[in-house]
Amino acid sequence: MASNKIQFRSIHELKDPALNNKLAQKEFQEEIPVEDFLGDAEQNGSSTSRRDFLKLLGFSTAAVTLAACEAPVIKTIPYVVKPHDIIPGVPNYYASTYFDGFDFASVLVKTREGRPIKIDPNPSAGDLGKTNARAQASVLSLYDNDKVKQPKLDGKDETFDKVDSFVIKGLDEAKAANKRIVLLSHSFASPTFKKLFSEFKAKYPTAELVTYDAFPYTASLDAAQEVFGQRTLPVYDLKGTELVVSFQADFLGDYNASSLESSYAAARKPGENMLRHIQVESNMSLTGANADSRYRLKPSQVNKTLVEVYNAIVTGATPSDKSATEIVKEIQAKGSKAVVFADGSKGAQVLAHLINQKLGSVAFTGKANFLKEFDKARYNEFLGWLNAGQVGVLITNNVDPIYSNPKGEDFKKSIAKVPYVIAVADKKNEMYKAAKAVIPVANWLESWGDIEPQTGVYSLMQPTIQKIYKSRQIEESLLVWKNGKNNAANNYYDYLKANATSILGGTSFNKALYNGIVTTSNGTTLSYVGGNAAQAVAELGNFKASDLELVLYTKTSIGDGTQANNPWLQELPDPITRMSWDNYLTISPKDAEKFGIENDLNARMQLDGSIVNLTVNGVTIKDVPVFIQPGQAEGSVGLALGYGKKNSGATADTGVNAYPLFDGSNLVISGVKIEKTGEDHQFAGIQLQNTLMGRYEIAKEVPLADFLNVAFDDEHKGWNKPLEYHTISGALPARKIDLWDAFDDTDGPHFNLSVDLNSCTGCGACIIACQAENNVPVVGKEEIRMSRDMYWLRIDRYYSARQKLTVYEGLKEGMAVPELYGTAFNEEGGALNHPADNPDVIFQPVMCQHCNHAPCETVCPVAATSHGKQGQNHMAYNRCIGTRYCANNCPYKVRRFNWFTYNLNDKFDFNMNNDLGRMVLNPDVVVRTRGVMEKCSMCIQETQATILAAKRENRKVTDDEFKKSAACAAACSTGAMTFGDMNDKESEVRELFSSNRRYYLLEEIGTKPNVFYHAKVRNRVEK
Repeated sequence: MASNKIQFRSIHELKDPALNNKLAQKEFQEEIPVEDFLGDAEQNGSSTSRRDFLKLLGFSTAAVTLAACEAPVIKTIPYVVKPHDIIPGVPNYYASTYFDGFDFASVLVKTREGRPIKIDPNPSAGDLGKTNARAQASVLSLYDNDKVKQPKLDGKDETFDKVDSFVIKGLDEAKAANKRIVLLSHSFASPTFKKLFSEFKAKYPTAELVTYDAFPYTASLDAAQEVFGQRTLPVYDLKGTELVVSFQADFLGDYNASSLESSYAAARKPGENMLRHIQVESNMSLTGANADSRYRLKPSQVNKTLVEVYNAIVTGATPSDKSATEIVKEIQAKGSKAVVFADGSKGAQVLAHLINQKLGSVAFTGKANFLKEFDKARYNEFLGWLNAGQVGVLITNNVDPIYSNPKGEDFKKSIAKVPYVIAVADKKNEMYKAAKAVIPVANWLESWGDIEPQTGVYSLMQPTIQKIYKSRQIEESLLVWKNGKNNAANNYYDYLKANATSILGGTSFNKALYNGIVTTSNGTTLSYVGGNAAQAVAELGNFKASDLELVLYTKTSIGDGTQANNPWLQELPDPITRMSWDNYLTISPKDAEKFGIENDLNARMQLDGSIVNLTVNGVTIKDVPVFIQPGQAEGSVGLALGYGKKNSGATADTGVNAYPLFDGSNLVISGVKIEKTGEDHQFAGIQLQNTLMGRYEIAKEVPLADFLNVAFDDEHKGWNKPLEYHTISGALPARKIDLWDAFDDTDGPHFNLSVDLNSCTGCGACIIACQAENNVPVVGKEEIRMSRDMYWLRIDRYYSARQKLTVYEGLKEGMAVPELYGTAFNEEGGALNHPADNPDVIFQPVMCQHCNHAPCETVCPVAATSHGKQGQNHMAYNRCIGTRYCANNCPYKVRRFNWFTYNLNDKFDFNMNNDLGRMVLNPDVVVRTRGVMEKCSMCIQETQATILAAKRENRKVTDDEFKKSAACAAACSTGAMTFGDMNDKESEVRELFSSNRRYYLLEEIGTKPNVFYHAKVRNRVEK
């Protein structure tokens, strides 16, 4: 069935459909400024050919051959006494818990020769073992060269012994003077830590534990306190749900200290009871991009719609708003199989809870999430102690209120009154500078610990490497300060083990440590006990509408900014905008025109955008770049938190700090003003280049009704008709026609990768997992801007909107003139208008397709790329001479060229040019050098290791083993990627191959890929 939708990657492509053809006319869109990088002004004035370009770069065939063969030589020292649990070349895996105050996951840590190099989900933990991009990238934060490496006292390097003497002296003085001793920590749901602090308080009765989080979930916790009578967040499960309605809640990103990706994907399996998703929001969020229907409203209008939905569901009132009427009708039809989420303010969340109570929503499990503990009243009480001079000792546990609090400067002045300020810190940030004593905090991969994330679950953390620097976790410090120096009882491992044994009941500590996570007898449950609806409605009604309203949010890459100095995360492109190395103000196309905001593409497909000064409630943030975002509600702008961290490493000092605008409770703010500065900002965009040669309908979609009721191969209405070629023998399936003789691939494994567009949320965890597994370098903002990213795997984001109709076509479909052109009362306009206002979004992971008839293989003059019997397209890096013929001949544009040596090169000051950062490298994968092509290998090092392990044990490889071999598939929380052996008749990938949603990218070319896709299904009635 012919599609009535158009697909476009950006507004520029929508406005100029011929853009791809224009770009194809010239090999280099601008003459290459060779003088900039060669310093040879005499080369100016001549046209640049490929031969000249390679010549100028020193890329003659001989030079490239030598460069490709001359890898750096690094001498190693053999073990004198080999550890009994380490076999060189064989990885070890340890179950542990990733927790940094913001994110949580039960994980498996892969180590090589004592070095953690990769984070994998812990399959024993179920949904709590799913990893996001930040969890995957956290292994690189272990090797951060900008960390505090040594205890400090009065700004000078000192020993732990002298620092402890200083702290104990301060504690004793505070106790004697009856002054408060405050430990200011991020949320820390560790029962052993809390027990230890209670013992510390027994020795120092004036000690107080106060929680401070940069992103504190205040509104969520206040709403939970009111509705459930407990200051803990509810746990939801969408597996039995058929309708989810979300008001500003990014529940696939960071919402209520958890992500619902796994149960969401399970409920979204195409079928009769497929979950339908309605999103009402201002920003185009990750969750909104996955919605079936998206209502694009400014925050004040979102509030009004939520109130109308509440009144209709709970009190039976009739909505006056069209959007609310449609939503209410669907919620009432689904009843208990519907659930409503809300975010932005306490009032919004209270109303969502009360709607779910009225519905008896099955998504509400009654379990409690303990990961967030911030109490604003308690924190304000602490500020009162500070200002009154009542605090004698302040210990901060890796938090920095000077950076992340709107009153950070006031906090800085207040702590100047405290005689003893001790910062347990990882960076030389503002708290580090304000403290008199500094203790480097141990990374979670260097620490013992435990976490109780939710009802009935207990998770253990264990060190997977010796401490790299002189660091110490807060628990070790508390033991020393409680027991005194050099006390035998100061071993935190022993303390943890003793306390964990009392929690584990009949489970041994070693077994719990091996599994990483266990169930416990903690039966804390939540039930609806209150909720002041009138107060919540009044709160939302008091939100003053303004011409421009701001929505603050956290990105899937940076989150609250805890890992802002992680170059993997800074370079990871935003799933919606596809921009990296920046935060920016998102604005709608109409508002951009109204305010004179511009985003311009130059001839090299580089994006430049206007810069503004942003003023909110008297606070001005200067020099904020503006990105024009399709799908942004008119009258609203969005800005990400977690950026602009000063003194936290070279990478962290990126973007602007939006925390001065965030009061900790309300993510939506009115009374916003912007003023153009007249300057332009240079964006670094991933998907601005010409990626798939201008071909469209590569990301297929189908309405649920057609999927269920129309045969996929129906001659007239088929929505996924198999491609056929018309030959002299008649029509033949594309897979049956070859220009080459086929090889026998039935002997041994033959690998395929299945990618389900219906399950892919665009989160990016697979990209970081691939980067960690395959030593993919970070190239930096300048090179990204030059379209020289090195990612082996990318997630293309496509907008799709209804095809612009001619008047005749519209009338033929029975549309009236107002429906075509819109009216003064219809803000959305008609079918002929504004396809960029509220487009649908499709996420499509693209990697090397491992074609059985690979165009790259036939053009390589030195046979550096060839096909293997197991279906993988191989690269022999030491044979590659960098002609780039293969990249030019690849229709999928998945090959990457090493323009530079990215390791041991100060131009790329990320993780590969220092000894500490290179510890993260996987020794099973070669680090590529300048002038070499590279691309996805389907993690051949892992598939071969899996096969060899089974061979040693004289057994068959299981499907589960192969499914974990590809880093991208192993990291995927939604099951969107499935890797396996097509020759195994019981494998899941073979079962998926038989799906009627299955198709190939650019199948008409005849490359016969070993990667196949499944069309996206939209659960809505198409208009």
